[in-house]
Amino acid sequence: MIVDRRSLLVTGALGLAGAGLCPRMAFAKAATERRFVFIIQRGAADGLGTVAPVGDPAFAGARGDLAADFASAPKLDAMFALHPAMVNGLAMFKSGEALFAHAVASPYRDRSHFDGQNVLETGGTGAYQVKDGWMNRMMGLVPAGDAKAIAIAAAIPMALRGPHDVASYAPSALPDASDDLLQRVTMLYQGDQQLHGLWSEALQTRGLTSDLAQDNGRNAAATGALAAKLLAPADGARIAMIETGGWDTHAGQRGRLAAQLKGLDAMVGALKTGLGPLWSDTVVLVATEFGRTVAVNGTGGTDHGTGSSAMLFGGAVKGGRVVADWPGLAQAALYEGRDLKPTTNLDAFIGGAVAGHFGVEPARAMAALFPTGAKTAAVEGLVRV
Repeated sequence: MIVDRRSLLVTGALGLAGAGLCPRMAFAKAATERRFVFIIQRGAADGLGTVAPVGDPAFAGARGDLAADFASAPKLDAMFALHPAMVNGLAMFKSGEALFAHAVASPYRDRSHFDGQNVLETGGTGAYQVKDGWMNRMMGLVPAGDAKAIAIAAAIPMALRGPHDVASYAPSALPDASDDLLQRVTMLYQGDQQLHGLWSEALQTRGLTSDLAQDNGRNAAATGALAAKLLAPADGARIAMIETGGWDTHAGQRGRLAAQLKGLDAMVGALKTGLGPLWSDTVVLVATEFGRTVAVNGTGGTDHGTGSSAMLFGGAVKGGRVVADWPGLAQAALYEGRDLKPTTNLDAFIGGAVAGHFGVEPARAMAALFPTGAKTAAVEGLVRV
């Protein structure tokens, strides 16, 4: 689902209100003791501002003021440092329960949130090419049993849609709009200069309300705690999806991204606390549709880019390391002269995490999760076996 920032009303027909104030969650049950959580960062999270390549000679000059937070940030290794807002993430990294991947991207390259999120969630190589989600297909890979899913939202996220049954629960009396409806309205207004501009502005604003920065991260922590409660029971969920928004940092990125990362860190920390001993059998994947430009724009933010970072947390993660085939930030090394060049396939990273965690043969996992891909090999060795 495409998330935005404020309530809006278009020609009196569609109202979008405060139902999106909390991150949306979706849960799926599989007959396994292992837990798997996918936290999607809607809005294109800045990987360079999360896991910074401080060892790259071009980093400080290319990022300007955005590099300031990393002057004394904790080092992960000789090349990378973690944003100081991620206190829990750093502790997990030191204990071998967190792994970061950098210069990653899905097969998508055109920098549209609508299309990029669809590719990320469906596992296709192009937007709207695949009609179900990779998480729904994943439910067919895990050990046979009660494959039961629930989306705590008016609309089930695309990643969980498909042949396996998924129920939904809307916590608000005001219904939210589905991905498909929003896309159809966008196409309807494409040729109308005035309405297209108003609609685009409304969508951009809506994406910034359902974020992790609200209430100093306490809302995000509460969401993580709730997810843990639903995952912890013996007869509860085994697979979960949590939607987060607010990552589209076109302006004032430095303060906004710090608040977002603080919320994400609180959410993951609450998941760990709530799951207790079950954390040792848990993998939490964090990923976004694409990254952001290397250079800072005129409003202290960044624009839509390509390569970004992805994260794995959990006791089942073979962590304490950064996985990266680093391309460099020198101007000649940038993708299309502006973006971090992707060198690792995000699909392969996701497929490797799923295959390793659930004991599925990697090639089989990749074929099921990413059926239109070019038979890319999964990234192996991401989880403990």
